[in-house]
Amino acid sequence: MGTVSPPDTWVYALRLPHDPRAARVARMTVRAALSSHGRGDVLEAVELLTSELVTNAYQHTDGPASLRLTALAGGRLRVGVWDSHPRIPAPFGEPPWDRVPLAPEQAEHGRGLHLVQAYADCWGGFRLGDGPLDRGAGKLLWFEVSGRQRDPAQRAAA
Repeated sequence: MGTVSPPDTWVYALRLPHDPRAARVARMTVRAALSSHGRGDVLEAVELLTSELVTNAYQHTDGPASLRLTALAGGRLRVGVWDSHPRIPAPFGEPPWDRVPLAPEQAEHGRGLHLVQAYADCWGGFRLGDGPLDRGAGKLLWFEVSGRQRDPAQRAAA
């Protein structure tokens, strides 16, 4: 009798209510999924970046959000966060908005998306439902990481 090994690719999806606890629920879900699949190599970065995107979805919309965690071939991991607001923030949009300007030192907000630039291998975003008959269905922001994490200082120099 042969053994069956789980596939290298998998997907988890989670619908999050518009609730200030949504980021915590998302972090716990990411931690459970990655731990159970032996992906501790990317856990901290994915947990941090997921929390940032879900927090932004809560702060900038009045509706629910969705989280999708996907293991891809080659050890890559993609996280997507959908929300109901159509605006694509930097660094997810097209140039010249491909880099987030630095927040002033005294600012209490505005540093979160810098983390995406520092820790993700790649990222993007797109509007959903932009057809002429659509009322808009929000946006999807995503990022990918692999097990080969570079130091954020090395990313800034690249």
